[in-house]
Amino acid sequence: MKKKTFAVIGLGKFGYAVAETLAKSGYEVLAVDGDNEKVQAIAPYASYPLCADVTEPGVMESLDFSNVDVAVIGISDHMEASIIATLYAKEAGVSYVLVKANGVLHGHILKKIGADEVIFPEYNTGVRVAKNFISGRFKDFFELSDEVSMVEMHVPDTWVGKSLIELDLRGRYGINVIAIKEGENVTIEMNPQEPLRAGQTLGIVGKNEILSRLSETNYQD
Repeated sequence: MKKKTFAVIGLGKFGYAVAETLAKSGYEVLAVDGDNEKVQAIAPYASYPLCADVTEPGVMESLDFSNVDVAVIGISDHMEASIIATLYAKEAGVSYVLVKANGVLHGHILKKIGADEVIFPEYNTGVRVAKNFISGRFKDFFELSDEVSMVEMHVPDTWVGKSLIELDLRGRYGINVIAIKEGENVTIEMNPQEPLRAGQTLGIVGKNEILSRLSETNYQD
């Protein structure tokens, strides 16, 4: 099965991280920025590094998007460039266009012109940090949707020595354990009859309202 091909427009911290990670994972990446230093920095990794100002007439049209499956537009500090790149990517037939926005209005415009997904990295990071502060017993908090999140939590003292079957977390709390981490080892094929140990970390998925209550639970039998 053919791997997807990506285009990353804008090589700031966000765009560079996306391009580098995808390239190192073996994907073809067209990486574009108007700053030659940024293009040179990504050149060892990207398949097609290109220095170009997408606001210049004809530049976007000169890019070959015919084989691009996903476009990531990371130039949120320049709204005109962001809009131009998004419009062209959609008109060129790119099936999925993800765009970084710098505010609600910018995001609204991007959605109106066809962006498939709009993200606010700084805002989302701030929300995650705040949720980690208020999430009580959770080590980390990852919002998967408006209703569902994944959290990491240490095995509570009262769960040590008990198996997942004994604890019946789905029945008691409405949550699902999807992974167990111990040191650097992560297990996703858990033995539900094996007793949990102190020092392990559980990866748990559940509805936000349930997780909110769970963070304040004493986990008593």
